[in-house]
Amino acid sequence: MINVFPITCRRRNEKRGRKEKEGYIIFTLLSFRHNYKFLHFCNLIIIRQVLAFRDIAPQAPTHIVIIPKVKDGLTGLNKAEERHCEILGHLLYVTKLIAKQEGLDDGFRVVINDGPNGCQSVFHLHLHLIGGRQMNWPPG
Repeated sequence: MINVFPITCRRRNEKRGRKEKEGYIIFTLLSFRHNYKFLHFCNLIIIRQVLAFRDIAPQAPTHIVIIPKVKDGLTGLNKAEERHCEILGHLLYVTKLIAKQEGLDDGFRVVINDGPNGCQSVFHLHLHLIGGRQMNWPPG
């Protein structure tokens, strides 16, 4: 059984540019230094090989970023190899657990931005769990 712990996050009143820089720093420190202490403003979910935290620029009432702890060459989905199958499956399973914990019983969206045309801004594979409101189609 996998335990899922609550994610709580204290909002900061900072300009968007600062938040975007912090978002990049989060991924850099998590993937290279494994130093989680700097995230004093946000509790993390840590489940085996995966970390999850609230997005610093949410696009919906619930917007959680889910990343593998180890980058292992996964800068984007287009870089995935057969050896990444286990972590990719685990990312999706953990996303489902977090969605349940967040009360997203009526549905949610999972987004992976890949490459420049896919609006990927941080080159460490990550999933966005978005919910808490009616999603529109087509996206983007």
